[in-house]
Amino acid sequence: MDFKPYIRAHADELLQSLAALIRIPSVEGTPEAGAPYGREVARCLHETLALCERLGFPTVNMDDRVGWCEYGKGEEMIAVLGHLDVVPAGDGWNAAAPFSGEVKDGRIYGRGTMDDKGPTVAALYALAALKDAGFIPSRRIRILFGTNEETGCDDMAWYLAHGGETPVMGFTPDGEYPIINGEKGIMNCVYSRRLEQTGPCRLLRFEGGTAANVSPAYAMAELACPADAAARIQASKVTVTPIEGGIRVEAQGVSVHGSTPEQGENAIGRLALALTQLPLEGELADCMAFLAGRIGMETHGESLGLAMRDDLSGDLTVNLGVAAFAEETLSLTLSVRYPVTKTYDGAHPRMERAFALGGFHETKMKHKAAIYMPPESELIRKLSQVYEEQTGEKAVLKSIGGGTYAKSIPNLVAFGPIFPGDEIREHKPDEYMEVERLIQNAEIIAAAMYELAR
Repeated sequence: MDFKPYIRAHADELLQSLAALIRIPSVEGTPEAGAPYGREVARCLHETLALCERLGFPTVNMDDRVGWCEYGKGEEMIAVLGHLDVVPAGDGWNAAAPFSGEVKDGRIYGRGTMDDKGPTVAALYALAALKDAGFIPSRRIRILFGTNEETGCDDMAWYLAHGGETPVMGFTPDGEYPIINGEKGIMNCVYSRRLEQTGPCRLLRFEGGTAANVSPAYAMAELACPADAAARIQASKVTVTPIEGGIRVEAQGVSVHGSTPEQGENAIGRLALALTQLPLEGELADCMAFLAGRIGMETHGESLGLAMRDDLSGDLTVNLGVAAFAEETLSLTLSVRYPVTKTYDGAHPRMERAFALGGFHETKMKHKAAIYMPPESELIRKLSQVYEEQTGEKAVLKSIGGGTYAKSIPNLVAFGPIFPGDEIREHKPDEYMEVERLIQNAEIIAAAMYELAR
């Protein structure tokens, strides 16, 4: 079945439709009636569903959190999951305005062109191409439009909790090609300890990092202590500055994504190691000794007793992303990612026990289970076949430490939109997608829908 002529013939329409959605700044906003993730996010969902209806597809809007269009009949449903929310524009845009949808030099620019409005609109026109070609699927094809991927994936949790149908299989074009068939489990958690401080050195401030999934490049502590304490700290990439009544200690690191902390240098861990050189006493001394000795600059949880690995996805990783000291309580925010063949029940109790030994208790836990679909599964076999037929390249399977939108709903994997070797532009200034890559994604998605649904 040849659906490429339709996609090529409607390329300008596809671009115009995408540009219209790019011009809606669908960054999460203040919740209000009819707009649980903000007015602009809801407006983008409404415009997308209106586009679906213009293309001839029935639609459903579930409480302005999730929408979908569907094609075909059958007891089973296969899904393509995209999202319409975007991260803030940020600074540094030069090629085009962040919400312009401007097309020039073979590229379409704007926040969401690659992540994830571009691939989602490509999927919609892929479905239109199948309908135009007269394809009668044996499984219904549903394109799901999420609206909260960038800030928690609560949209799909709501969908499942309120009776949303689970697909028998499907994919999200919100990752990379060829196929991401394994994703490590993710535990984003906060551990806290209240300190009763004694002795000549007392902690006033301790802070570093911005998010669980980013290895911090800077951390700082201020302590009330004797003036001669500053001379005790001798450490690379650490500076000590006298302040009134004490010292400020600053540590530098190398920031990387929290899924690959071994590629960076954690400034919080470096700061803790430096502070253990001071004449700390009591609970503060115990706390810093734990933080330095059990975490420090380690990235695989060795001293926490968490070390584990598999051949598919490698080692468990620990990223200490944020530290904050307030009201005499030190809180640590971590992202722990365990291998695809391991389990939450195998990792989480070990982590709780380790932190309990340091006097910390768990105050927050958000878990996303690991994904692993074996090469012999129907979904992976068919997506591999599609990729190889459409590109002429081998479909090499990937297991990653990061998490894609596939984690938000069962039986999905990440499939596209970024091709091997292409520049990754999502979340960056001047985000764009090449027009030809956009069209190529539509063709691949159409072929994948056809194979999964026929």
